[in-house]
Amino acid sequence: MKIKETPLSGCFVLSPNVFEDERGYFYESFNERVFGSKTGLSIRFVQDNQSKSSRGVLRGLHFQKGVFAQAKLVRVVKGKVLDVCVDLRKESRTFGESFSVILDSINHEQFYVPRGFAHGFLVLEDDTIFSYKCDNFYNKESESGIIYNDKELNIDWIFPKEEMIISEKDSMLPTFKDLLDEF
Repeated sequence: MKIKETPLSGCFVLSPNVFEDERGYFYESFNERVFGSKTGLSIRFVQDNQSKSSRGVLRGLHFQKGVFAQAKLVRVVKGKVLDVCVDLRKESRTFGESFSVILDSINHEQFYVPRGFAHGFLVLEDDTIFSYKCDNFYNKESESGIIYNDKELNIDWIFPKEEMIISEKDSMLPTFKDLLDEF
């Protein structure tokens, strides 16, 4: 497995070794020892989540606050997404900066997003199945988020706004500036 750090410290793109033949393919999607030896991080995942979405669905930008913050290892089982994270760690040199990567079921790349980041994704193909591991359990009282089209963050979603499908909850999230005291 190849692991490449992104411009945001602590975020990594993982490219597995995929073995294909006439039967299909096989790959190891996560190995704690390999991940730790290549990143210097020790991670224990406690919860797996999966969603299925239509083209144009935008989920995010979400995060858990305080002791319920979550690191995530995300991947696409079927389809394609634009995956985005925003650094919310005030002490970080990249505080307020975002990073995006296209994940799909062809190259099987994964994206590791550490605690202290907002995360979201935009579905680029119908019937996309998105899966992610979390290192902390979900806590409803600690959930928060930032509006996807925040002017200060200026994220390029590479998709026409009028074709996006956004939940009422996600369309009413506060701005980055409104949440500065929470970080």
